[in-house]
Amino acid sequence: MTNKRLAQIERRIEKIKMELVEIGEMRPGSLTKQYKDPESGRGPYYQLSYTLDMKSRTDYIRREWVSDIRRQIRNYKRFKKLCGEWVALSIEHSRLSMKLARHQ
Repeated sequence: MTNKRLAQIERRIEKIKMELVEIGEMRPGSLTKQYKDPESGRGPYYQLSYTLDMKSRTDYIRREWVSDIRRQIRNYKRFKKLCGEWVALSIEHSRLSMKLARHQ
């Protein structure tokens, strides 16, 4: 069973690597719509907030770039999810490999 699981893990890691190559542009953060006058809803603008290198940052985004930025945020979330899965699988692979070596 352990060898079979190791092979499954290796196949999934290879799939993750292929998916990562396809991701494209990415940006961290969250995009929100703000208003200069919130009570009347006038003067809307978009704000991208994120943390990078332990520094909080804010970028103002023009309306024509909103769909691109949303796609980049989705790509970043996908990247983080795949990397997390890869790390978890690598840990499991390492533990199973050590267990196999111990029993031989």
